[in-house]
Amino acid sequence: MLGRFDVCLAQSRVDAERFAALGSRNVITTGNLKLDVPAPPADSAKLERLMSVTRGRPIIVAASTHPGEEDILLDAHRALASILPVAVERDRAAASGTGRSDRAQRRGFGSACGPAFARGIANRNHRHLCCGHHGEMGLFYRLAPIVFMGGSLIEHGGQNPIEAVKLGASIVHGPHIFNFTDVYEALDSAGGARRADTQEALVKQLGQLLADPAARELSVGAAERVVEQLGGALDRTLAALEPYLLQLRLEMGAANA
Repeated sequence: MLGRFDVCLAQSRVDAERFAALGSRNVITTGNLKLDVPAPPADSAKLERLMSVTRGRPIIVAASTHPGEEDILLDAHRALASILPVAVERDRAAASGTGRSDRAQRRGFGSACGPAFARGIANRNHRHLCCGHHGEMGLFYRLAPIVFMGGSLIEHGGQNPIEAVKLGASIVHGPHIFNFTDVYEALDSAGGARRADTQEALVKQLGQLLADPAARELSVGAAERVVEQLGGALDRTLAALEPYLLQLRLEMGAANA
């Protein structure tokens, strides 16, 4: 079936090899289109409200976590007593957090980062803020200097780190990153991300980044260079499709003549 396609565009060298092995005749590695997507936006008023109540406080965002990860993150937080708020972009995290001795505040699915949430994050008795509202990561990535990318401590395959990198966050992830193998390998090799295979390693990596702003800056710079180098998939995709689009335009012009 794959042999009947004129061209196959793959996002990585490994994917290209697999498509070729399955019978694709003309495989072109164009890259991952997600690398060319702009960073997620953020409402400036909401961002300023959150920044005003978190200045001077160490913050880590655990983004897109999955079942089995929240308890590991909460234990890591307890081991890092200096960390105050940990924002988790998943409603289920609230159930996990409130069942523990650590104090947690759950923000519901109402208006994003409203006054009630701002009051919660300003309350220094709340060490964890569990957020279940999608579409807010543009705010949280801008707020936190360190982001743990979820789906990587369990065999989910890891979540997309590109948006966090574009918004200046240092990345920490677990060992299961097969959804974005090429991106994570490039980030790790360049020092743009840190891998933590165990809870002890997670505590170590987060602690080092919290304690060393210079190390965070180096990590962010390396990650931004990797994302820039890996980008360009959109242009390569359009270039590969241009002959077919041109032929389509000629055929449509002839039909309308």
